[in-house]
Amino acid sequence: MSVDISNYELVWPASLFISEGERIVRSTGRFWEERASWLLTEALAGTTAVADFDELPSTKKGSDDPWATSSGSGWGIAEVMDKRDWLAELIKRAPQLRHASAPRPYWPQRRGMGSSHDGSTPRDTRRDFARIIWDFADRGYLVEVFGEECIDDPSELPDGSEVIERRLGIPRLWPLDPESWNEDTFFGLIEVFHDLVSRPRLRNFHSYGSCGWHHSEFHTAPARILYRWKVNEMLRSAGIEYELAAEGEDIGRLVAVTDDARGHLVHQVISAAPVDVRARVDHAIALFRARGTSPEGKRSAIVTLAGILEERRQLIREDVGRQDEGSLFEIANRYDLRHRRADQRGDYDEAFLDWIFWWYLATVELTNRLIAARSSA
Repeated sequence: MSVDISNYELVWPASLFISEGERIVRSTGRFWEERASWLLTEALAGTTAVADFDELPSTKKGSDDPWATSSGSGWGIAEVMDKRDWLAELIKRAPQLRHASAPRPYWPQRRGMGSSHDGSTPRDTRRDFARIIWDFADRGYLVEVFGEECIDDPSELPDGSEVIERRLGIPRLWPLDPESWNEDTFFGLIEVFHDLVSRPRLRNFHSYGSCGWHHSEFHTAPARILYRWKVNEMLRSAGIEYELAAEGEDIGRLVAVTDDARGHLVHQVISAAPVDVRARVDHAIALFRARGTSPEGKRSAIVTLAGILEERRQLIREDVGRQDEGSLFEIANRYDLRHRRADQRGDYDEAFLDWIFWWYLATVELTNRLIAARSSA
């Protein structure tokens, strides 16, 4: 028996569904089926997968079909797939699952309706963000910080507005009112909720007094992965050229969008940087790609990278070449990047800073690999 995945669609990143699913398959606790059902409810569109899972036996048993076989030939009793095997196969085949797609634009969207709130980000985008947060709240992702009402525990819950105000410094932001936000408040809330969400891996229904679902076993990492995925998709759809950083010193903060190749370079440098330079690399990247960064911020980022390369100057001379090594540092010394002397050139476009930053970052990545190769030799 094989899992028929034709009727299932993902609403999560496949990698997150796999990592959370594999954890459940490995678990042996008595609530593993509840965790699995909750995962299927969250990660897949509709209720089809949950219904299919619930129909399966908890443990293997033989089929009563006299024509069924376990090997595909001859007579015998087929072994019916149990819940754990079914989930394991579904997780294994997750990369083959379709992603649920948004419906084709309706009349108002095709007519270009959805005017700007203040001439910057569209009002509809702010409403879309509020809907994302409401969905997270409905699924228990804010319970760890906002608390959860229970008929058996009438204790006072934290004030959501105060929780947000302590972080953002702006009062009366909860419940959400997207019509009242300016752009800074909107972007600030995007960053704040990244730090507030945590995924409940278990939920239990409290039937007494129609109390409802209660959530537990909170974990921030999967929640933030899912949050970044949903919010970044929203920002891309709106044509807003920022995204939530997925790694580095500025993880969970809005940064300027780069092309895929540069994004891959950032990932390579951050993930492979030796311990002695990791903090400086992270800081330089955060300085450079911060929302609204200034030319001075970009210069500081370049100076940080130049300092790392200066420490590796002998390595560059030996493994790359003396002439290339000289050219690399001539740029930093002839232009007002590091020393800022009167005889240095300062009459250049800001685009020059972008070029030199990516060149230096790529050189740091190259020297990381050279150091790794020497260490393994």
